Amino acid sequence: MRYVIVGLGTFGRKMLQTLDEHGAEVIAIDRNAAAVEAVKDRAAIALTLDSTHEEAMRAAQIDDVDAAIVALGEAQEQAILTTAILKKMGIYPIIARAANAQYAHVLKLVGADQVVVIEEQVAEDIAKQLLAPGIHERVFLATGHSLVELEARKEFIGKTLNELEIRKRFGVNVIAIKRIRSKVDEDGKVYEDVEINDLPGSEDVIEEGDVLVIVGAETDIQNLALSK
Repeated sequence: MRYVIVGLGTFGRKMLQTLDEHGAEVIAIDRNAAAVEAVKDRAAIALTLDSTHEEAMRAAQIDDVDAAIVALGEAQEQAILTTAILKKMGIYPIIARAANAQYAHVLKLVGADQVVVIEEQVAEDIAKQLLAPGIHERVFLATGHSLVELEARKEFIGKTLNELEIRKRFGVNVIAIKRIRSKVDEDGKVYEDVEINDLPGSEDVIEEGDVLVIVGAETDIQNLALSK
């Protein structure tokens, strides 16, 4: 997967870090050279340019990305112009950060396919964490689905994926299983060793402490995490 992130403030950097950690290729753009320099080791391509200049954006050859993230913080006029340019370039989907509901409305009018109002999103995420503490990590995908790491529930332990019928019951896919084991090194220090089964089969058995990597619609993931 290939993404472009415009704006390398706190939100943009965190998006870049998370996408990079999950193997995505990211093009990072900001008009601030220092901000670009700070992320060059994580980004596949790091560019210093003004995203409100259409010619510069077209020269960056970003029209073949799987999604664009407009993360320009409080610079909402810049965000609006950037979103309009990305829309004109035919990029889909465009996910934009808005400072408030009013700007969110404008960003949608100029072409944003999804708008995130940080305060609202943070409040929602915290509420979800309280309701479903078993979810360790969450990545929102451009398709409208999410990728999460979910601690295996007690009733899953000792059962195979076939027996659990997670896809049939909840409509989500288990794409990997992380198994964390405590080990002791030569100096007698305890450390955690992580084994990842990235091609889990129907007869693989879930063990205590396993973390399931799941992809699906957010509502279906919540149903899985919250169901009794």
